[in-house]
Amino acid sequence: MGIAVFGSVFVDIKGYPLNQFVMDGRNAGKVIQVHGGVCRNVAEDIANMELRPTFVSVVDYSGTGTDVIEQLKRHKINTDYIRRTETGLGTWLAIFNNEGDVVASISQRPDLSEIGNILDEHGDEIISTCDSIVVEIDMTSDLLNRIFTLADRYEKKVYAVVSNMTIALERRDLMKRTGCVVCNDQEAGILFSEDYHDTEPEELARIIHERAAKAGYVNVVVTMGEKGAVYTDGDTYGVIPPLRTHVVDTTGAGDAFFSGVAAGLTYGKTLEESCRIGTRLASAVIASRESVCPRFQPEEFGFEAK
Repeated sequence: MGIAVFGSVFVDIKGYPLNQFVMDGRNAGKVIQVHGGVCRNVAEDIANMELRPTFVSVVDYSGTGTDVIEQLKRHKINTDYIRRTETGLGTWLAIFNNEGDVVASISQRPDLSEIGNILDEHGDEIISTCDSIVVEIDMTSDLLNRIFTLADRYEKKVYAVVSNMTIALERRDLMKRTGCVVCNDQEAGILFSEDYHDTEPEELARIIHERAAKAGYVNVVVTMGEKGAVYTDGDTYGVIPPLRTHVVDTTGAGDAFFSGVAAGLTYGKTLEESCRIGTRLASAVIASRESVCPRFQPEEFGFEAK
């Protein structure tokens, strides 16, 4: 069944300025609408490495909901466990500056309670046959506990993607049970109650190695934007330099990086190797207006998917 991804679907409405962006002004620009959501992006990123994931989620009854499912199918994602409800689709509205960075955003979260019914009916078959599990760690505690219980039953690794670290902090015990925690440097500061704003990669790698060991996390990866990423696997730590990339739109870069890490660890790569895969995927996303990476062959990363 590949990697089973549990999470939400959003519609991303993104505005780009045509001229120099003025924060308090009225900016002429281009507005586009694309399918989004952290775990929807992750599922498609994994699929774009030809690794055939399964996506467990909820959409609404609109034409957009239908479009989401059809696009996922075209990318060879198993959509058998996607349900429809009136409030199953979220919305994210974002404004970008001339450097491709988000300067303002508002989101309306979807209702994921229907995933509980999916777990009632198909939880054992999904978890028992998957290669690993990806979850949004800021889903409700009830859903997460049920997924982790099934993961323990069938000895499956869980990889948690963070979309809101403030909420994720309430799940610290569950985060310690994951195969890897991936976050950015600002989120890492929230996680460990420190400020890493001016910390250089080499120093942050050492700090995260020490903090993760004391907190009980095994694998931790912290992304640092244009400075690359740092990692610790409990025994060693290091820095992953960035790839030189022309920035068009940073949306989805973190999701792509996470996808590379989760896929790498699932299919036999070291944490360092997995971070390098994530860096490659993130760089491809940053260089385009798409929120997901382009197509790759699994052989390009040395994968031997089950």
